[in-house]
Amino acid sequence: MAVDHVGEVGEVGEAEVTVGVESAAVAAVRSYPVAPGHRLNVRSGPGTNYIIVRTLPLGAKVPISCQRPGTTVTGPYGTSNIWDNIGNGEYVSDAYVLTGSDGYVAPRCG
Repeated sequence: MAVDHVGEVGEVGEAEVTVGVESAAVAAVRSYPVAPGHRLNVRSGPGTNYIIVRTLPLGAKVPISCQRPGTTVTGPYGTSNIWDNIGNGEYVSDAYVLTGSDGYVAPRCG
């Protein structure tokens, strides 16, 4: 069982941080909050075997442009093999993103 987060901290404040690529093409992409108290690793591909390219701050929201299957991860929102593409070559485990669904909420990545 893999866990893909950096650490847990107490209550998250009201501030909201949006991360990802911003352009007219992304404007229609919906953003979702990362689980409170978690700084989430962003990886270069859909799995824990891919390199960490950055870490999201507490209170982050992520734009999900597409999703694909990958390594199964257990997080605050259950166990999932769905990985969310949040930018060019940037993926996070859906188990740490509050999408309101256990399934896909965006198109599959091509």
